[in-house]
Amino acid sequence: MRKNVIFVIMCSIFVLFSGCAVKVGVDTNKTLSKDYDLQAFKNALTHGDWLVARGIHETDNFIAGVTNMLLFHAAIYDMENDEVIEANGSGVHTTALKDFLSKSQRVMVIAPIWANGQTRVAAVKRAKNQIGLNYNYTGLIGLDTPNSFYCTQLAIDAYKEAIDTNPPQNPLPKVVKPGQMYHWGRIIYDSGALN
Repeated sequence: MRKNVIFVIMCSIFVLFSGCAVKVGVDTNKTLSKDYDLQAFKNALTHGDWLVARGIHETDNFIAGVTNMLLFHAAIYDMENDEVIEANGSGVHTTALKDFLSKSQRVMVIAPIWANGQTRVAAVKRAKNQIGLNYNYTGLIGLDTPNSFYCTQLAIDAYKEAIDTNPPQNPLPKVVKPGQMYHWGRIIYDSGALN
């Protein structure tokens, strides 16, 4: 019984301090968007692409060490509004692309394997329909919580119709870590690490 309680406590701490679970405001003294080649970045982006990122805060370094992942947050791009739809400690919401970049030290653009003209539009629409739902804190340990999303759950669920129609050869686990998203997509752009 005691081992079970310790395991639950350790899992809870891990979930609270991992991946996109951390709710962190943008530190305006550490804005990095000027260091990106913004034009190259925007030229690489297409409606419905996944953005997978690593943040700029000290807690992000801690998360990287705990999760053993260099990239640990995922979102989906809405080109029409130049924003991303993401799930984090604030729940499912939108963030302006420039603000998303300003809190990221590395960003990868990934085209999902199901992405085409039709599925991209449907995916963004589906993700936008989830705005206002809660963040799934148990997503990291593979548990689904109704009416809530872990960051990668949101990005992948956006393509649910296409996935159901055309299941991947590489099966999707219940929860995909952000640093593994490229297994179900093609890397279009990688900012590389920024100083």
